[in-house]
Amino acid sequence: MAQGRGSTDHQAKFTVALLLCLLVCLQNIDAATYTVGGPGGWTFNMATWPKGKSFRAGDVLVFNYDATIHNVVAVNREAYTGCTTPAGAKVYSSGKDQIKLVKGLNFFICNTAGHCESGMKIAINAV
Repeated sequence: MAQGRGSTDHQAKFTVALLLCLLVCLQNIDAATYTVGGPGGWTFNMATWPKGKSFRAGDVLVFNYDATIHNVVAVNREAYTGCTTPAGAKVYSSGKDQIKLVKGLNFFICNTAGHCESGMKIAINAV
């Protein structure tokens, strides 16, 4: 039985959609998960924690901390350097935050008074 042209077009579109889904899934398989600060979690003097680790876009950082006294704020370089929270910055406060890295520099601070200044901040470069 011969197939009409519409049937072939439908199969081609389905195949393309399936391949795109597979590519997205394969990218996520390669993603790594890092617990910031290791077993001690997100705390003071974090600046050296990223050293020796290779981060990629799509990797996930897990921030574990006491949500009654800490938080995590995704900031830009200027805010990271000056320990400030710019308007519109994303503030995480669950105590078990999972943040996916984007390509390039990613900066995070705790904006509780004095915490960033005491080293509760990290800069991550994801390739």
